[in-house]
Amino acid sequence: MFRFLTAGESHGPQLTVIIDGVPAGLEIDAARDLDPDLRRRQGGHGRGKRQQIERDSAVITAGVRGGRTLGSPIALTVVNRDWDNWKGPMQVEAEEFTKKAVTRVRPGHADLAGMLKHDLDDARDVLERASARETAARVAAGGVAKTLLRVAGASISSHVVRIGDVVAPSGGTVDPAVVERSAVRCADPVAGSRMVEAIDAARAAGDTLGGTAVVTGHQVVAGLGSYAHWDRRLDGRIAQAMCSIPSVKGVELGDALLAAASPGSQVHDRPAYSADRGFHHLSNRQGGLSGGVSNGADVWARVHFKPISTLLTPLRSVDVHTGEEINAHYERSDVCVVPAGAVIAEAMLALVLAEAMLEKFGADSIAELARNLDGYRAGLSRLR
Repeated sequence: MFRFLTAGESHGPQLTVIIDGVPAGLEIDAARDLDPDLRRRQGGHGRGKRQQIERDSAVITAGVRGGRTLGSPIALTVVNRDWDNWKGPMQVEAEEFTKKAVTRVRPGHADLAGMLKHDLDDARDVLERASARETAARVAAGGVAKTLLRVAGASISSHVVRIGDVVAPSGGTVDPAVVERSAVRCADPVAGSRMVEAIDAARAAGDTLGGTAVVTGHQVVAGLGSYAHWDRRLDGRIAQAMCSIPSVKGVELGDALLAAASPGSQVHDRPAYSADRGFHHLSNRQGGLSGGVSNGADVWARVHFKPISTLLTPLRSVDVHTGEEINAHYERSDVCVVPAGAVIAEAMLALVLAEAMLEKFGADSIAELARNLDGYRAGLSRLR
């Protein structure tokens, strides 16, 4: 059973990750396999000053020996360099703790809902964990999942297709090199330039912008997930994982909106067979998913991000101590997180697919996993 947990507050000493269920013998190196995605998560035009403070890198503290996993739980940490500026208000011990309560809750944020849920009088107790800073821990865990997926020949990518009202042209081949060179991780340079301008305009106005990213799992083996029970359907698990990312309010699996507006004769993917490719589909509008099961095509989704809740020009809100209408609290924040959010979406897709792969091919070692994959694929070629 593959699973992971994260712990840590936005301005606490560190983020901590525990990953369980990784087979023994997986070659992994934090600098090579985890840190590049942590750096990608910190980038993107529209990020705030926090990213100038942090230099995110993962430290593996358990579960790996000599560059290979042991089959035991893996522990990772990501240090918060900003902790040095928050030791008083974020002190763990009661001694030297200096409380400065946040009572002006922010529209669109977890502040008020969390205070009501946990009977709290300080939104700081909510926002520190609800903060998207936690996603750095997920990206570190996603790096482990991506390394595991490479055993099966699978990989994960993403690119931004919309920021605010600027939309990149659809269709065409996405060049990963172009995406990674783009300040907004857009595959179209012209649209990317306009996205940068839109972010700059929002910053000047004290506003924020959302947008849309496409995340794709390439070369995903057919047969992951299940149609037998609602909670085992892979499309449902992917949707839940994406919607767990802060700011994500919608997920479109494949061309879902197109399908909703089209007759079935125009949207369903036709199966085919050829000697060189085996069974495959002639199109991939359903995002590589059929009945909750991966069908051998790329697994892809559009992920929709709302604008960041913290605005430089605050919205009107309420003080939870007095009931007074007042400007919302301002916490140092970003203008647009869509480029970084796309990297987080990669991590979440990798984690879901890795879990489903081990569920299907359960193994205690990488060698056993490789044998199980080879045997399964040999059986697929005989299915006709």
